[in-house]
Amino acid sequence: MSATQPVSSLFGGDRSSGHGDSLSRTYGGPTLASAETEILMLETGTVLVTGASSGIGEAVVRMLARRDLHVLAAARRADRLHAVAEQVGCTPIVLDVRDPEQIAEVADAHPIDVLINNAGLGRAMGSLAEGDAADVERTIGTNVIGLIQMTQAVLPGMIERGRGHVVNISSTLALYPGPASLYGASKGAVHKFCRDLRVELAGTGIRVSEINPGRVATEFYDVAFDDPERRAAAKTTGIVELTPADVAASILHCLDAPTHVNIHQLELAPVEQIYGGARFAPLDGDTP
Repeated sequence: MSATQPVSSLFGGDRSSGHGDSLSRTYGGPTLASAETEILMLETGTVLVTGASSGIGEAVVRMLARRDLHVLAAARRADRLHAVAEQVGCTPIVLDVRDPEQIAEVADAHPIDVLINNAGLGRAMGSLAEGDAADVERTIGTNVIGLIQMTQAVLPGMIERGRGHVVNISSTLALYPGPASLYGASKGAVHKFCRDLRVELAGTGIRVSEINPGRVATEFYDVAFDDPERRAAAKTTGIVELTPADVAASILHCLDAPTHVNIHQLELAPVEQIYGGARFAPLDGDTP
C-alpha cells in the first residue's frame, strides 16, 4: 500500500508487509522500507470534532475537510460554526458538551469513527481563591464531564464495529505543575482518563490518543480572564507560540499512524517554553 493510497476501511486495511529479509528475521517486524509504505492516510469515515468554531478545533476541521471524510464540526457558537462550514464544506452541529441530551442526539444520528474531544476552557486561572462555584462547574463540566460523556456516547458504536479512534486534547499542565490548579486538575483528569480508557478498550481495536500542547496562540485567554489588564498580561509571553495548525498537525499524525500503531500521548511546546509553562525563555535571553 502506498503512502497516498486511500484506505478502504478506516481501521481494517491490509496490515501485511514483507518479512523476508534479515532485518525482519532479526526483529520480527517489518523492514524500514515496508514500514514506510505501510503509513496510512485517514481518508474515509466520519470524524466528530468538538470545540470546532475556533482555534485548534477549527484548524483540524480545515485539515480534515481536505480529505474524503464526513467531518462533523461541533461547537456552541452557531455563527462562527456556520462560517467555518461554508468555507470548508463540513457539517456544522450546534452542541454544548455539557448537555447530555445534545450529546446523545449527535451520537444516535451519526456513526462516529473518530472523536476529537477538543472543547475546553480555563477559568480561575492563577488563583482558585478568586474564582467562584460557577468557574469550577464550567471548567470541570466542559473539560472533564463533557469529554467523558461525549466519549461514552460514541464508544458502543465503535466497539460494535470493531474500530475507532478517540483523540483527547489535554495540556502540558496535565503533566507539570503550574499556577492554574483548577485547569490543571481538569487536564490531569483527562490524562488519567486516556490511560485507563486505553486499558479498558484492550482487544476492541479502538485507539486512544492524548495530545498535550504547551502555549498555543488561541482565544483561550480571552475566556479565561474577565479583567482586561490580567487578560492582556497573560497573553503577553514574548515568545513564538504554537499555532492551532501546529497542534492540528499533531492530531493528524496520530490519526494517520499505521493501523497497528496507537500513539498514546504526544506532547509539544514552543521552543521557547520551559516544561509545563511556568517559565518562558525568549531566544534573546530575556525571561519574563
